[in-house]
Formats: sequence, structure tokens, C-alpha cells
Amino acid sequence: MACALVPFCTFQDLESARVFLCPHLRQGGASAAGGAKESSGGKPANWEDDDWGAWDEGGQVQEPEEEEESASKTQASSWLQDCVVSLSPTNDLMVIAREQKAVFFVPKWKHSEKGKEEMQYAIGWSGSLNVEEGECVSSALCIPLASQKRSSTGRPDWTCIVVGFTSGYVRFYTENGVLLLAQLLNEDPVLQLKCRTYEIPRHPGVTEQNEEMSILYPSAVVTIDGFSLFQSLRACRNQVARAAASGNENVQPPPLAYKKWGLQDVDTIVDHVSVGIMTLTTFDQMKTASNIGGYNATIKNSPPAMSQYITVGSNPFTGFFYALEGSSQPLLSHVALAVASKLTSALFNAASGWLGWKHKQEEESIQKQKPKVEPATPLSVRFGIPDSRRHGEKICLSPCNTLAAVTDDFGRVLLLDVARGLAIRMWKGYRDAQVGWIQIVEDLHEREVEKMDFSPVGSSQGPSRVAQFLVIYAPRRGILEVWSTQQGPRVGAFNVGKHCRLLYPGYKIMGLNNVTSQGWQPQTYQICLVDPVSGTVKTVHVPFHLALSDKKSERAKDMHLVKKLTALLKAKTLNLDVVEMEVKELILDIKYPATKKQALESILANERLPLSSLTTITQTLMDTLKNQEGECVDEGLRQFCANKLKLLQLHESVSKINCLATQSDMVPSDNDLAKLLRLDEKEFARLQMLLENYKLQDTQLSVHFAEDKDQVLPVKTFLEHLECEEDTIEVKKLEEREYVALGSFFFWKCLHGESSTEEMCNILVSAGFSSQRLLSLLLSVWLSKEKDILHRTQSICCLHAALSLLSKMTAIDESWDSQSVSPWWQQMRTACVQSVNNGAALLSAHVGHSVTAQITDSIAEKKFSQITVGADTDPWEALSLDTEYWRLLLKQLEDCLILQTLLHSKVGKKRSLASSAQTEPLGRLSVKKLLEGGKGGIADSVAKWVFKQDLSPPLLQLGWKKEDSEEEPPETGSILLAAGEEDQTGLETILELLLLAYQQFPCSLELGVLHAHCCWEYVVQWNKYPEEAHFLTRSIDHLRCIDNAHVQHGIALMMWNTFIVKRLSAATYLMDKVGKAPKDRLCRRDIGMSDTAVTSFLGSCSDLLQTLLEADVRSDEMSLPVLDTEDAWASVEGQISLVELALEQKHIHYPLVEHQSVLCTVLYGIMKFSLKSVKPLSLFDSKGKNAFFKDLTSIQLLPSGDVDPSLLSARHQFLTKLLTAVVQAQYSSQKSRGSPEESVVLLVKDRDWPALTVDLAQHLQVNEDVVRRHYVCELYNYGLDHLGEEAILQVHDKEVLASQLLVLTGQRLAYALLHTQTKEGMELLARLPPTLCTWLKAMDPQDLKNVEVPIATTAKLVDKVIEHLPENHGQYSVALNLIEAVEAMS
Repeated sequence: MACALVPFCTFQDLESARVFLCPHLRQGGASAAGGAKESSGGKPANWEDDDWGAWDEGGQVQEPEEEEESASKTQASSWLQDCVVSLSPTNDLMVIAREQKAVFFVPKWKHSEKGKEEMQYAIGWSGSLNVEEGECVSSALCIPLASQKRSSTGRPDWTCIVVGFTSGYVRFYTENGVLLLAQLLNEDPVLQLKCRTYEIPRHPGVTEQNEEMSILYPSAVVTIDGFSLFQSLRACRNQVARAAASGNENVQPPPLAYKKWGLQDVDTIVDHVSVGIMTLTTFDQMKTASNIGGYNATIKNSPPAMSQYITVGSNPFTGFFYALEGSSQPLLSHVALAVASKLTSALFNAASGWLGWKHKQEEESIQKQKPKVEPATPLSVRFGIPDSRRHGEKICLSPCNTLAAVTDDFGRVLLLDVARGLAIRMWKGYRDAQVGWIQIVEDLHEREVEKMDFSPVGSSQGPSRVAQFLVIYAPRRGILEVWSTQQGPRVGAFNVGKHCRLLYPGYKIMGLNNVTSQGWQPQTYQICLVDPVSGTVKTVHVPFHLALSDKKSERAKDMHLVKKLTALLKAKTLNLDVVEMEVKELILDIKYPATKKQALESILANERLPLSSLTTITQTLMDTLKNQEGECVDEGLRQFCANKLKLLQLHESVSKINCLATQSDMVPSDNDLAKLLRLDEKEFARLQMLLENYKLQDTQLSVHFAEDKDQVLPVKTFLEHLECEEDTIEVKKLEEREYVALGSFFFWKCLHGESSTEEMCNILVSAGFSSQRLLSLLLSVWLSKEKDILHRTQSICCLHAALSLLSKMTAIDESWDSQSVSPWWQQMRTACVQSVNNGAALLSAHVGHSVTAQITDSIAEKKFSQITVGADTDPWEALSLDTEYWRLLLKQLEDCLILQTLLHSKVGKKRSLASSAQTEPLGRLSVKKLLEGGKGGIADSVAKWVFKQDLSPPLLQLGWKKEDSEEEPPETGSILLAAGEEDQTGLETILELLLLAYQQFPCSLELGVLHAHCCWEYVVQWNKYPEEAHFLTRSIDHLRCIDNAHVQHGIALMMWNTFIVKRLSAATYLMDKVGKAPKDRLCRRDIGMSDTAVTSFLGSCSDLLQTLLEADVRSDEMSLPVLDTEDAWASVEGQISLVELALEQKHIHYPLVEHQSVLCTVLYGIMKFSLKSVKPLSLFDSKGKNAFFKDLTSIQLLPSGDVDPSLLSARHQFLTKLLTAVVQAQYSSQKSRGSPEESVVLLVKDRDWPALTVDLAQHLQVNEDVVRRHYVCELYNYGLDHLGEEAILQVHDKEVLASQLLVLTGQRLAYALLHTQTKEGMELLARLPPTLCTWLKAMDPQDLKNVEVPIATTAKLVDKVIEHLPENHGQYSVALNLIEAVEAMS
């Protein structure tokens, strides 16, 4: 407990304040440094006494440039020394001012880099304060004003900033820089502002001091009465608030009462203090009278009250002035309001200045109108400390007004006795020192109990003593020292750097009185050190005992012993016997009980001392305390020792039991275990099977803590975890891991059958543990060490034994009523319900159920033993409410275990293409989580697992089909064949686990419900990762698998509204804007995904709307589904389930969805085939456009009647473009694949585009036959004749088609005969009829997309044309001629 320098605040942005206040330092280097050199007469600005050697010849090593640089660096660091700095004593405001500018800092709580909350000063206001030209800030104060509200009596309400200027003005501001009032009390520059606030007198004899503010001028001091100032400032602040709100209300605030003294017979004054009112004793009165009036002077009966002022300067170095109370009347100055007539005169004056109306005479007259300055009342110096060569610099009054510290230009600090006017102490070697005071009040609780001889009052309950310490900061040496006054030693010293500022306000909150100041005490720091280099504000903490002289101070001796003890315990090597002896001696030598306790705590927290040593040391201390006389013993310390001793002995006993390991390797048979758990063979076999599955699948079981090896808990940790109160031992609030470690220390060996459970429980209960706490610790170990427990069957017997024992100790059977719930078993059930280790929880629940049944039976036997007739009655089990609760819990835990096992199962091989979303592990389940997860919670957790494993919808259906028909359905084989060999075993296991889950949850995992949740999970994940387009595709696959149309309709509609519609509208407007399939960059910018993802997304939208339309139709013939829950899970609470939400959705407006679906197909076509110069919205009229993206359940105005011809032509053009692109895609895929059949497969795999286009034509009111004919022509155009032949069958008007195909045939032949120009071709051409030749020459084969078609294929085409052309057709003869030509060519 030594002096400490504690940082309590940092600056958020001190650099910007420096730049604002000292712009000349921004230019840095040369100019600034040069100026500094000149000013100090050719010496560097920061010379020190120690560095004179550098001026010797040859000693000057630095180059001039380097020298300049270092000087400018120093100036940049020491900028704060040139500023006026003031800190509010309540730390809610700091002002730094220089010349005309000022920055106000306000504290804010912020998170530091380490994550802790810390206070930081942030800039609240900055700006210029000068009003008159050339005036600068010379002094500043931040005065907190007390609140007048009842609820916050004694607290600060707001802080007023008082600023003195070189012009003589004193101005008052709010925290936001708003000027409240300005007073000109003297025409000389303001040298210093000081303030005194109310303090409760410490003794009845001390005079109560009034609050006041004093202002020092070069030859006068003005004191403003505190009450008058407080009222004026409040009135001005209210006035400013009113003016800001309404504009012009002008209320004259009360006048300021002040006194002005002209200080005479002094050469110069640079600083002052106002000591306050003092009343002389009769002797002092006589002495003073005879000094002034000589031998015959007379005195009045009552000594007069006087105000004392002390000044420092020169001739005299220190001057003492006394002003008699009542010798001068207070002057009343009308407050010059800053906001008085802002809206009238100020505006007019400014405006007239802008408009150039002001004349020179007016300006001069305004300047002459300065406020009237009252003359000063002369006051002569009564006496001083004359020292003609010494010049005083600063004076600082101590908090209790008895001492003052003065600094001078010789580097000395003097301590003055204020009452006697004497210098009583001097410190040398403190040039430019800054001083302040700290007053410490003694804490009565810390006072030594054993020795009272040096207490000022006989009993420990006497008044608190007060000590004063002088704090001196020597910037030249960068050291901060704390001295005990008056003649005490230096009690603390800190290296703090050379550029700091020591701030000592010397006052508290203004506006308090003897009643209000006794209430709430604000957090105030008496002294602060501002370090501009590190940007921190620190305060000094000094313990009271440092004021006591070292010879007498038992506290100082105690602290020395504690330090010695700490050093002893930290030694590298410990000789235990020696250390134990020394530690005992040291702790017995310590006198103060509080320090003794501190020492004992540090001994017990030492990890290197063995338990035996700790026990011996504590016991020794305990014995000495017992032997002391009753009154002297500190009861708290004795109790503390007793408690710690009890815990140490408990640790020893537990360790002994754990060491006496009785190894039992007997593994109980299945039959024994089944009997123990009261299960028949079938039930026990099922339990084993479930746990076996769980062990295989659960890979997360292998969590081990460091202490698991030997389960020994260090003494230090043991003592930290436990709290001893009288006869009980309580466990502190611990983290789960620490709680388990404590439980393991007690019970792990017991659960292994290696130590006696009975002994352990007896020791713990007799030590003061409640059996409820022991049950909690036992269960925490059991539930957290799941892996070990599941591999050791004998642990079940040990748990059964421990539970039976604890239940007997709690005497459950005596207080038991079978029709009410026992809190004992309820505690155990709660632990099982909350545990995520389902295997261990299920086993412990079986054990709990078994012990409950055992106790219930024994109670029932006692009660009903009279009723038993004979020995041949059937075996029976007594029923109780607890038994029923256990059965319910067992069912829930079994369900949870099966579900957990399923969720941890994995498909054999990890997919390499799995998204990051699918590789994150699933959380673990507990019964509590499922009960709080709402009705859909179970299906939701399975859906998450389905998503992680990316299982296909058919696989989920397999499990149900397996359940319905025992033999394996045919699909299983195909799905398993599709999987790799590694995956097959994984899939088989998954199917078995799925089947188990389906049997366990027939309602919650009903197939439709599960598909609904899977669909939703996939779409949610797609919304997070829109690039993963297959998530949305898979979501729609699951949507299509939902069998109930009502659910399907609701889910589809929710998907559309929640996830789809926004992105789809963005895609539509983007495509309409660019008029083609947009590029990747635009897609990412506007829709948030790549162009390929957008294509897939549009396809999925189309599918979604199609499914929605089908569901709407199917729902008419289908009844609403009945949503059941399994009996064990009837009490689930939480959010409404997804399926219930889906059933609440309104019905859609079918035509609107159809209309939206048409747009989706159009968009998909544009993106899929990268169509150009197509604006999708231009295919619809205004009604059609307005209906898009509206709520699908609303009835919108849709297009009807005849379509505008220009719109029809645009639609026709789009459809032909689309079909051409479709055929082109088919052609290019055939070219790349080779065989024609595969191309068809490729196309149909996506969807049947030709049929889709015909559907579109129907919706867009374009003639479908025209579209079909175009498709056939395009197929022949690309040489896909085999597809063309199939497509012809769907065309109605075959005559028109035949004439179109005739032209195509002509183009093919023209190319074969005229363009290839072979010899055979020429000969053949000569033999053809002239009309045919002419006709062929008119053909342009350039329109053909594929010219390399075999003649045989073209022959088939001619046959088709002849077949569909009527004989009376104009070109029938040409067709007949073509037959001959083709035959000749082939």
C-alpha cells in the first residue's frame, strides 16, 4: 500500500487539439527552432543546468541542422507548457486555451483495444474566444455548479467555464462555448483566476468560509461573492436557453456583488490566494494592535473578522493583506448580458456594417462606450517576507487553509505557515516547479486495534484524522514527488516525463451549503497530471498511513513485512521447512488485522507451498488469535482463519479418500444392469442399441480437460471455488468447466468404483455441503464425462449407489408425498433436460427413475404392509407423480438421443464441392432446446442436417417407404448404386437412422412437414449465399415433394414474398434497361450475384410459380392437413411452426400468378440464350406492367381484349428470336456431341423449350401455328431434319409450311449444284428443265445455316413437301421437277 500514480483517462484526439491551438508547430522544424534560439539569447530552448559541458570548445558534437531538429521536437512535445489548462474537479470538463483559441474536452466511455471500458476525453467544442482585437486568454477556470433539483441534490448540474483575458474582461461560457456574460472589472490584464467553494468546518472552532471567486490584476484583486455569482450564472443560462427557443425574450439577471481592493506598497504581483475570513485570538489581536498603534493602543472587546490575501511577486517576495469585514461596501455591477439584444441591435449593427453605412465617427463612439470601471478601495500590505533578490512565481493554498506552497525564480519551493506568516520549510533544486496538495482522511476501519497509544482520541471510534501531502512536479527532471507535511519525508516519487502539466483545482462544486454538501459525494480527483506525449491523465493515490512518522507507524512496518513475505514466496528455490518457519514468524509479527488477512490470503494463493504447510501456518495464526484477550481479537480475522482452516482440512480428507484407491474390476453383467435399472430384456437391448449407435456417430465426445488425468484439484483453486460461512460451505459462481473440475475432485474416483462413495458423502455433508449441492456436482461430472461413462458400464452401478446414498441422507422418504413432485428429483430431471450430452443424460435418468421407484416401493410397503393378505400376490409397482415425470423424461431423452445420433451421422465421403455453409458443424441438442424450439423445432433441426449432408429428396422418401413396406423398395438399389462404394455403407446407416427417427417422430417428421422445412432451410441458405444457385434448385425440388397442396401453396407463397420477388424485380428492371442479357459486372452490382447464378435463379422462379399454380389447383380437391404432435412433446413452447404459418397464407389470384409466370419465362429465355435487343417489359401494355411484382393474393387489373398490333408484332419477333436461339443451341450441342440423339436429351434435361415457346405464344396472344411453323423451318434450316420431321406433326396449316419448306429445298439444291460447281453438277444442270434451272438460280443459299446436308436427307424433305402440297398449288410442278433432280443427284 504505497503511493501510486494511476491513469484514469486518456485523450481521444489530443493531436488535433495541438494542431488547432499551435498551428505554427505544424510547419515543424527550422523556423520554429530558429525562433526558439533567438528568444533565449543564442542558447537552445531546452538547456538544462546539467548540460553546460556541451558548451566547451570541441564538445559541441551536434550539427546545426540536427540541433534545430531536436529543438523543434522538444517544442512540439512541450506545447502544453505554453497553454492555459484547467480541469473541472468533477472531471466532466477540461479546457486547454492558447492566445485566442480554446478547446473544451468532455469525457466519454469507450471500449479500449483490450475490450475494457475506459474513459476518454473527446473534443466537445473548439473555437476562438476573443471578442476585442488583440486580446488573449490569460487564465481559465472550470467551475461545476450544483444542481437545484431534489432528485440530484449535491450533484453537479453543469460546468461553467470562466476565462480571463489580457484586455481585463472576464467572460463566462457554457460547456458548448456559448457566452453567458462578460464583465470588465478593471482595465489591466487578468493575471490569475482562483475559486473557493464551501467546505464543512472540521472543528467547531474553525470559521465557516463563504464561497467566492477572486480575480487578480497587476495592482488589484477583485472578489465576487459565490452566491451572487451562482444566481447570476443560472439566470444567464436560462436566458440563453429562452433566447435560443423564442428569439427575443430579455430578462435582466440579478447583479453581481463584488469587492475590489487596490493592493499598495508592493512592486509587482504575479499570483495570489484568498485565504478567507479569519478571526484573531485575543492575544493576536493585542499583538497586532501594539504593532500598528504602539504601546498605548486600545482594542475592542470582540476581535474583528478579516479577509486575508497573500500575494507573491517582488518587494516583498510574499505580501500579507488583511481587509476588515465591513470596511468596504460591496459594489453592484449590472450583468452585461451577452445575449441581451442579439436580434435587434447586433443584427442591425452587423447589417449596417455590411452595407457600408457605418462612418468612422460611429465606430469611434462605439469603442468609447466601454463599461464604467469602479475605483478600487486601497489596501496596504500589513507585512511580508522581504527578500529583494527573490521573485515569487506561484502560490498554492493547502485544502485546510493553514499552509501554502510558493515557488520562486531560484528553483526553490517554500512552505508558508499562513496564520503566522513564516516560511517553515524549503526544498531546493526545483526550477519551474508546479505544485499541488492532496488531503487524505483516515479510514477508521484500518486503524490498528491492538495498540491505541498513539491515537489522538482514546477509542477507535474517535474522529478521523486528516493528513496533507505536498505534490511537486519538477519538469526539468521529469519527476513527480509526494512529500509529507509539515516536516515529513518524501513518501513517493515517479518518473513522468518532462512535458507534463500538474493540475490542482483547489475547489469543488459551487452552490452547496452545510446541508446539501453532506449528501452524494461526486468522484473527484484532487490532483491530476496531464501527459501530452502519452495522451493520458493520471492521479496520485496516497494511503493515509504514510503521514504517520516512520518510527511510530505500525502500518509502515506491516507493509514492509508483507513485502518481505511476498519476496520470500517468490524465491526461485523453496526450502519448505525454513520457509514455513519464516512465514509463521512474519505473519505473527504483523500487527494490523487487515494486513494480517492480506498476508494470509497471499500465502494461501501460493501454488508452491504444500497443503501441510498451509494448514500449519493457518493453525498457528488461529491459535495465537485464540490466546489473545477477548476485546483485542478482530472477530472478522478469526472467522476468516477458521473458515480457511476448515476448507484446508476438507481438501486433505478428500485427497486421502481418493488416494486409498480400492480397484474393483468387476464388470456387471447385462442381466444385473437390467435389474438395477428395472428394465426387461427387450427394453435393455433397445437401450444398448441406441447408445451403441450414439457412440459410433458422435465424434464430438472426445473433449478432455487438462485436469482429467488424475482429477486432483490444486489447493489454491479449491479455496478460490469455495466459500465458507459458519456451518455451511457454498460453491461460488463458477464457469461450467471449473464446476466440473470441482465435482470431479469429489466424485470421479467414486464413479469409477475406485473409492468409497459413502465415506466421501459423509465427509462432505459433515463439512457443511448441502445434499442438493452434492447432487448438482455429481450430475455435472456424470453429464460432462460422457465418453468415459459410456465405455465403463460399472459406472452405472456407482451412480446408482451414490444417488441412493444421497437420497437417504436427504431423508426423502420421510417428507415424501406420492401425489406431489419432489424438488430433489425435479433438480435431477432439470439437469438431464438441460444437458446436451444425451447418452449420459439418458443413463442418469434411468438410474434416477430406478432409485425413485425403489424409494416409492419401500414407502408403499411401510404404509400398506397391513393390507398384504398372503405371499402369493402379484409383484406390483407403487405409482407416484415423480415416477410419471421420470417416464415422460425417459421418452423425451430417448427421442433426443435418436435425433442427435441422426444429426451426427455423415455420408461416407465429404463432397469436395460443398459450400462453406454446409461444412459448419451443427449444434448439439438437448431436451430443453427441443421443448423451447416450437412445434417445428424437430423437423427444423433435421432439415439443417439434410442441408449439411445435401441429401436428395428421394433419399428422405426412402425411409418412409421402408417403414411402410418391410422389404426393400426398388429405388434403394438405384440410389445406392449412384453413390460410390465408400458412400454406400454411410447411406445404409443413414437410412437405418432415418427409419428410427421416423418411427420415433411419426408426426413431427411426417414427410410433407420435413420437405417443407428442408425447402425453407435451402432457400434461407441460398439467400445468404446467392452464388450457390443449386441451393435454390434443391429448395424447389423439396417444394415439389410436399404432398399436401395447402402446405405447398403456403410455403411457395412465403418463399416468393420473403426471398424471391425483390431480386426478381431487380433483374427485370436491369434487363429492361440494358435491352439484352446483362453482363456479369452489372448482375453483381444490381442483383447481387453472377450472370450464371442469375440464369439459374430465373429458371427456379419460373418453376416456383408453376408449382404455386399447380398447388392452387390441387388444393381445391384436398382437405387441410391435421397437425399433430407426439404425446411426449405436447408441452413444446416457442415460435409458431413453419407449416402452421404456411396454412395461414391467403389464396393466390390465379391469373396474376400466370401473368407473373409469363414474365419469368421470358426473362429466363433471354438469359439462357443470351438474346440481344430485347426489352422484356416492352412485350406488355401498361396494365400488364403495373401488375408485375404486386402481392400475388391481391386482385389486379390485367390486360384483356384485343392487343395492339405493334405489341403483337414485338411479341412475334421475340418468340421467333427465342426459337431461333433454341434451335441454334440444339445444333451447336449436336455438333459438339456428334450423335443427334444426345442433343435432344441435353435440351429436355433443362426443359422443353419448343413447347414452352408455344405456351408463351398462347399467353401472349400470338398465333401458335405461326410459331410452330417457324420452329420447323429453323430445324430444317440448321439441318436437324430428324427433329423437323417430328415437329411437322404438330403444325396445323401444312400447306403454308410445305411452300416454306419448298424454298428451303431449292436453297439446298442451289448450293449443291451452282455453288460447289463440280463437273457432275454442271452436266446435271444441263439436263434439268429450263424452268427449274431459272428457279434454282433465283434461290440464295446464303440464308441456310447448315449447307452440308446429305442429298438423301434432302430427298426425304422433297417427299414431305409433295405430301403436303395440294396438286392445284402454283408450285406443285416445281416440286415434281425437284424429285427428278434429287433422284438424278443421288
